Amino acid sequence: MKNLVLFASGSGSNAEKIIEHFKGSDQVQITNIYCNNPTAGIIQRAERLGVPCRVFDRESYKNGTVLKEVQSLRTDWIILAGFLWLIPADFVKAFPQRIVNIHPALLPKFGGKGMYGHFVHEAVVAAGEKESGITIHYVNEHYDEGATIFQSSFPVLPSDTPEDVAKKGQVLEHRDFPRVIESLVLPASS
Repeated sequence: MKNLVLFASGSGSNAEKIIEHFKGSDQVQITNIYCNNPTAGIIQRAERLGVPCRVFDRESYKNGTVLKEVQSLRTDWIILAGFLWLIPADFVKAFPQRIVNIHPALLPKFGGKGMYGHFVHEAVVAAGEKESGITIHYVNEHYDEGATIFQSSFPVLPSDTPEDVAKKGQVLEHRDFPRVIESLVLPASS
C-alpha cells in the first residue's frame, strides 16, 4: 500500500478529486491532509470525505515538526494540491522525487513566487497568450522549478477573461492530476 499525504492551502477541489480517485483502492491510500490556512475550504472537505486534516503554522513547518509527523505516517509520496508555501530543503531531501505539485500554467512561463491562482490567469491574459494549461512537476527547493512530469494545454481565446482561463485549467487539473499521480506511485509493472 502506497501512503500519500496531501498538502493544501485553499478550497481543496484538487484534493477532493485525488481522494475520490483513490477511494476504495487496495494499492493507494490518502492518509492525511496538511493545511497551513486555518480558514481554508479543504478543512471542511476533508471532514466530509473522512480524511484526517492537520492545520499547522509556519513555526512547526520550519522547525521540522511537520516533517517528522509526515515521516511517522510512513508516507511514500507528498502531493501538493494548491499548497502555497515553499517546500523546505529538509522535505525535499527526505522525499527525493516524491513530492509532486500542480501549477496552473505551462511552466516555465508564469511560475515563481507569488504566481498562483488568479495571479497566473491574469498574467496569461495580460500577456496575450494563445494557450495555457497545467504543469505537474516534481518539487525542489525553488518555486515551480522542479522537473516537469506532465503538461496539458488548452487554447486561450482573445475574448477569454482570467476567470475563463481558470475554468478551462481546472477541467484539466481535475481530469489529469489524479491520473498522473497514479502513474507515478503505481508504475505500470505493478
